[in-house]
Amino acid sequence: MKTEQLYEIFLQHPIITTDSRDCPAGSIFFALRGASFNGNQYAASALEKGCTYAVVEKEFAPEGDERFIAVENPEKMLQDLAAYHREQLNIPVLQITGTNGKTTTKELIACVLQEAHNVLFTEGNLNNHLGVPRTLLRITKEHDIAIIETGANHPGEIAFLCNMVKANYGLITNVGRAHLEGFGSFQGVKNTKGELYDDLQQRHATIFLNALDEDLLKMAEERGFRLYDNAIPYVEGRIEDINPFVRMQWRKDGNEPWHTIQTHLIGGYNISNLRAAVTVGLRFGITPEQIRHAIENYVPSNSRSEYRKTEKNSLIVDAYNANPSSMIAALTNFQFIDSKHKMVILGDMRELGADSEMEHRKVMDVLAGMPLEDVWLVGENFASLNYPNKRINPKYFKDVEAVKEEITHHPLTGKTILIKGSNGTKLFQLPEYL
Repeated sequence: MKTEQLYEIFLQHPIITTDSRDCPAGSIFFALRGASFNGNQYAASALEKGCTYAVVEKEFAPEGDERFIAVENPEKMLQDLAAYHREQLNIPVLQITGTNGKTTTKELIACVLQEAHNVLFTEGNLNNHLGVPRTLLRITKEHDIAIIETGANHPGEIAFLCNMVKANYGLITNVGRAHLEGFGSFQGVKNTKGELYDDLQQRHATIFLNALDEDLLKMAEERGFRLYDNAIPYVEGRIEDINPFVRMQWRKDGNEPWHTIQTHLIGGYNISNLRAAVTVGLRFGITPEQIRHAIENYVPSNSRSEYRKTEKNSLIVDAYNANPSSMIAALTNFQFIDSKHKMVILGDMRELGADSEMEHRKVMDVLAGMPLEDVWLVGENFASLNYPNKRINPKYFKDVEAVKEEITHHPLTGKTILIKGSNGTKLFQLPEYL
């Protein structure tokens, strides 16, 4: 079946699922393959549970049963269908990528734009080759604007996603030392994230640029982007307080009075994410009062820059992911938190390849200069360092289960604790024990 033919079916059945355990009535099931599963084997079950059609590989389509749609590659068909759907849409689409802050920036921008628009935006972190097409296929004629988050861990991935998204606007939050095992180097990171700028420049689209970021500024200038445009405001921002939540001030130009916003975000590093939300909001007609209302009512709940006050401790939970740049930023911010009894629980940073030892040692160097009561390090990357500075005197744990056991037998109380590590270390499980 051709993409155009499947699209006609999609218009009648616009709910897509790739999970045979989640089969809404009238939906279309795409049988995807993975390293340890074959979705084709669950297609019949998906139809029994409520799906109207199942898109499968040819050899898995029973002859004469029109509920099975035979294609060469269901994954590619999902992506082709999403790209075709995008071409039929006539709404502005903003694509976001970057090393750190993608999801927070996306959510801040979405809550700001929702003050006046019907906004479709990426759920969670469905930002890869499977999540992006599923997000695009959720856009309907009822939406005014779409925000698509795109992630990458190897060269060419952003360019691949750009071919589906075909954004009218693009925003790179920042570029940092992450996924170095896949990118090969920091330059590889910049080249891959810059694929968004390449795509937008070729199609004469628009970027929202953090001109205070030297890497992004250079990347934009190299591609011939103009820095300022009458339609794209330059937003000046500054931090008024960060203890514990960021209170920011912003203005559109030097002649305006400052606007103040009290956020529920932890970390001064969020100032660029907040400036991005204000800038995009102004571009799409959101008033300063609406911007303030939206951001002040945004409360993170995804283990990103999240502050939790428990019966025993105060927690800064930034445990969804970690890389060298975000780890150093979190530690730097933690130094400014006013508390007498501070400790950190840090997990390994993954996917750093040959740079892993060096980057973990840099984190230890920062820890050595911080006034901390306790330092707990989780994972083999930290444990293998044999760091010589006795001032830190860290306690090492094999994994998060070992940390849980320690807390169970020796509860922590009265502490202000920063929890941060790569998602694979599962430190996001710790708050309920603290």
